[in-house]
Amino acid sequence: MQTTGTLLSPWWTDRNALLRVAADLVATELAALRHDPLLLPEGWSASLSLQHDLGVDSLELLQIAGSLAEMLQMQRSGVEDYLLARRTLAGWLDIATAGLQHWDGELTFRTSGSTGEPKRCAHALATLEQEAASLATLFQGRRRLLLAVPSHHIYGFLFGVLLPRHLGIAADQVISVRARLPSQLARHVLPGDLVVGHPQFWQAAFADATFPADVMGASSTAPCPDAVAERAQAAGLRLVQVYGASETGGLGWRASHRDPYRLLPHIERASENDDSLLRRGPDGEAQTLRAQDGLAWCGLDTFTLGARRDSAVQVGGINVFPARVRQVLLTHPQVEDAAVRLMRPDEGLRLKAFIVPRAGVAADSGLTQALRIWIDEHLAAPERPKAITLGSSIPRGALGKPADWSIAG
Repeated sequence: MQTTGTLLSPWWTDRNALLRVAADLVATELAALRHDPLLLPEGWSASLSLQHDLGVDSLELLQIAGSLAEMLQMQRSGVEDYLLARRTLAGWLDIATAGLQHWDGELTFRTSGSTGEPKRCAHALATLEQEAASLATLFQGRRRLLLAVPSHHIYGFLFGVLLPRHLGIAADQVISVRARLPSQLARHVLPGDLVVGHPQFWQAAFADATFPADVMGASSTAPCPDAVAERAQAAGLRLVQVYGASETGGLGWRASHRDPYRLLPHIERASENDDSLLRRGPDGEAQTLRAQDGLAWCGLDTFTLGARRDSAVQVGGINVFPARVRQVLLTHPQVEDAAVRLMRPDEGLRLKAFIVPRAGVAADSGLTQALRIWIDEHLAAPERPKAITLGSSIPRGALGKPADWSIAG
């Protein structure tokens, strides 16, 4: 077994934590395969049968087993094929434990982007533990952790699996709130809680809510809008924003939307001439990192965020690429041209599309309804434009560049 560079017991010896990781992964994979974004692993126990309780068929089993084996790097121990012979989560947990006893030094996470095949990002467990230890200094005194993000993504794994160990939070005090309405969060929290969410979760959490004293929140996966952070402050919640990505892990944090981000202790600026970074691992070795956004430096270790390098936008904590959505829309037989953008803050939190129909196609409500049905069949939930505007040409400004459009009316 590989050492993790910490005196804590290996994360996977906590059966509940391992169950959360496996259940979240299975649910996410099934939701994608079945186009069912409402599939959540709430109430799943280790005795759950993949075949009888979830109806997993042989093709789904191959996909899901492969994803779990990839995340835990079971190929290093050679136990991955045994997953196909088991049909319960308990059986998979036993196989995962056997593999991790042999090798637990690295995990593979997937990006949350919607570009077809997600990118696979391998991270040494020692550096993940190092990051969790750094984050623990920001959340001292927490007694419970309420988790609104899946545990098999890097953010959820860091905060929902590793961080509780560094904070001394008991395993039964890590509670999923993914199936609860965010607007009801204030009714469930207690002093000493840490709630781990994402910007859209927090957007919905402050409807006339007042939080008890000594409740903290964490937000990541995308920059949290200042208006949401202000509402958190007004509601009595201390919201810490963490900046990072699946590719890099966490890079910086800030306790107020009025402040710049500050680099985590093991991250440093690589050069004064660009925004490349260095992560110094527990062994002292340095790894060069590239942030997903442009960084504007305010000091030696503080920065603000510029535009994303990959043109992604965030919908519900998921990276979505409007250019890819446009290309899918262009394959519809009645679509001549299309433009896709994120809605303005006053319009909503989803994508919108401007559609130019092909010659001879009526630009009416019938086409709009047909497009909605087609979109639901061909795009994942975060990618689906929720406002469709029809017109004879893509809106453009005075210089001929694509322009925004209003969805009002």
